[in-house]
Amino acid sequence: MKKIAIIFLLCSIIISCSNKKEKIKDIKSNLNNTNLSEKKIKKDTLTKDKIAASFDFPVGKPNAEGYYNAQKFKKNFHLGDDWNAVTGGNSDLGDPIYAIANGYIQEAKDFKGGWGNVVRIIHFLPNKKQIVSLYAHCDTITTKANSWVKKGDKIGTIGTANGKYYAHLHFEIRDDITLPLGPGYSEDTSGYLDPTKFIKEHRVIK
Repeated sequence: MKKIAIIFLLCSIIISCSNKKEKIKDIKSNLNNTNLSEKKIKKDTLTKDKIAASFDFPVGKPNAEGYYNAQKFKKNFHLGDDWNAVTGGNSDLGDPIYAIANGYIQEAKDFKGGWGNVVRIIHFLPNKKQIVSLYAHCDTITTKANSWVKKGDKIGTIGTANGKYYAHLHFEIRDDITLPLGPGYSEDTSGYLDPTKFIKEHRVIK
C-alpha cells in the first residue's frame, strides 16, 4: 500500500509540474501575442506610403472643424482628449472618426465596460520612433486589425460606449506602444502624450 501511495504521490507531482509548465507556456504565449502586431509589422517593408509623415485631427478632418475638446489631457487626470461636436448632446453620434496619420491597425474590437469599441493604430515616424493613437467609445468600427490605413481614412464612428456616456470620442496618443489598454484616467502620465499638442506640432514632420 505504501508503494502504491508513493507512486500515486510521484505521479501527482509530475502532473502538477507539467501543468505549471503549461501555464507558464500559456502566460508566455499571451505576452508574445500582445506584441504580435509588432512582429508582423517587422516582416513588412515600411515603404514611404506607410510612414506617418504628417498628422491631422481624428474628427472634423483635417482641423477638427465643428468639434471642441471637452476634456483635455491631464484635466481631472484624463489621459487623452474628449472630442465633442459643438452642437452638443448626442448630435455627433455616428459621426466619422479618421486615422490621424498613416499606420498599422494594432487592435479593433469591443472591450466592453467603460471602453466600448476601441481602435489602436501604431504610427511609424520618419525618425524611426513609434507612437500609438487610440480611439475609444466608438459606435461602429469600419477597419480591421492587422491592416494598414492612411491618414484621413475612416476607421469608425463616434459612439457612447454602448450607452454609458453622451456621444464623444475619447482619443489618446502614447509614445510607449507596449502599454495595456489602461484606465483612461491616472495621475501617472508616463507613456502618454498631449494629443492636441502633438498633432499641432506634427502637422508635417520635417
